[in-house]
Amino acid sequence: MSNLQSIIKFILMFPTNLVYISNLQQKILCLFCIFTSSETWNHSGNQCQIKPVGFPAGVDHREKKYKAHRQFGDRRGGVISARTYFYADEAKCDHHMETFLKCIQASGGSSDDGFSAIKMTALGRPQFLLQFSEVLVKWKRFFHLLAAEQGKAGLAALDVKLELKQLQETLTKLGVVAKDDTQNWFTGENLGLSGTVDLLDWNNLIDDRTKISNLLVVPNLETGQLEPLLNKFTEEEERQMKRMLQRMDTLAKHAMKHGVRLMVDAEQTYFQPAISRLTLEMQRIFNKEKPIIFNTYQCYLKEAYDNVSVDVELSRREDWYFGAKLVRGAYMQQERTRAEEIGYEDPVNPTYEATNEMYHKCLDYVLEEIKHNRRANVMVASHNEKTVKFTLHRMNQLGIHPSENKVYFGQLLGMCDQISFPLGQAGYPVYKYVPYGPVNEVIPYLSRRAQENRGIMQGSQRERVLLWNELRRRLLSGEIMYRPAY
Repeated sequence: MSNLQSIIKFILMFPTNLVYISNLQQKILCLFCIFTSSETWNHSGNQCQIKPVGFPAGVDHREKKYKAHRQFGDRRGGVISARTYFYADEAKCDHHMETFLKCIQASGGSSDDGFSAIKMTALGRPQFLLQFSEVLVKWKRFFHLLAAEQGKAGLAALDVKLELKQLQETLTKLGVVAKDDTQNWFTGENLGLSGTVDLLDWNNLIDDRTKISNLLVVPNLETGQLEPLLNKFTEEEERQMKRMLQRMDTLAKHAMKHGVRLMVDAEQTYFQPAISRLTLEMQRIFNKEKPIIFNTYQCYLKEAYDNVSVDVELSRREDWYFGAKLVRGAYMQQERTRAEEIGYEDPVNPTYEATNEMYHKCLDYVLEEIKHNRRANVMVASHNEKTVKFTLHRMNQLGIHPSENKVYFGQLLGMCDQISFPLGQAGYPVYKYVPYGPVNEVIPYLSRRAQENRGIMQGSQRERVLLWNELRRRLLSGEIMYRPAY
């Protein structure tokens, strides 16, 4: 194994790790100050003419998907290939952070270009991520509602452009903002200068750069009133949120110090919008000179391609390095069951073939970006041989050389070595995920991964055949002590 240390890198991934830096902490705290406004809003304008979007009436404006449900309190249900964290108290989160600090240091000490995988739910109370996710989803839905009003429904995410003048008129009619104030919404940061507003412009309105509390209301067509996107946090919830951001800040500084790149793991869809937004803010800070922060995209989700394409476009506009880890996903069974029982749309692609198509579509988009703009990077985290072959084929077509270190491959330690080792010997950057920790936690995790799907088991059988073939070749050729040249 020592001969491969310069070829096969190792990703230390105990329970989890995470990152940020002081100015990022201030940025995020300002952002959430907007979300915790205690003001109330009443609709006093004309009746809205837009088609209802289905916000539930009543005092509780939370949607079913973003509420805690007792039957799904144990988030381990149906999840066999990902570590799950449960909030106990702040001391436990501090303990996780200390573990992650050691993990980052170990990863940095093992190579000059190491990775460390991280999970946000280990660093704070998940309720905060749940509420923030609902804010972001409602705000995005409001954009598409306005797009439908302008006859632009059904277009790809980046193709939807709202006409600014018509948008301002609609917002005034809805009572979201006074007519004179709409001019202030789209000033600075080049917002609206083109005469249109796209999804990236719209998302940037929820930012510390635009402190407009009215941005946090959306119309409820059933009640005729404007509703806040997020109810006010309690004092304790605010303290918990700030401590979560402080932990992220501490880990970020440590990662930068040790030269470690951080991959933020994807989680359930009711947490993911918040996780992705926080990761994006990390990328804006840390990825200015090189890719440090990598977001994870689960390609079994119907919206995976839209998410990848929108984030790549944002990195172009703001001139920072895009970093992505592409996976098929770990929560499919749980997501489908929860959606069916609680009553919202299944977020998962209908078939395994559709997921494969989505994975290759997302991967191809990033590879094209690498070809045209060498500032994108991608980790192909897959045990699927067809996906690896697809990647190699497209890299060759697009002229992306493995020595550029723009495309990485990752597999779990002990699995699919028949993929990892040839890639490493051919000069591709290959990483092995290394779960470590107490035996009673790691062994069950590895056992679940081995049973995750028949494809991995078939890969193990094929690996055994390849090993026997190589042993037979060496015996017949007299090369028992043969050592490959690296």
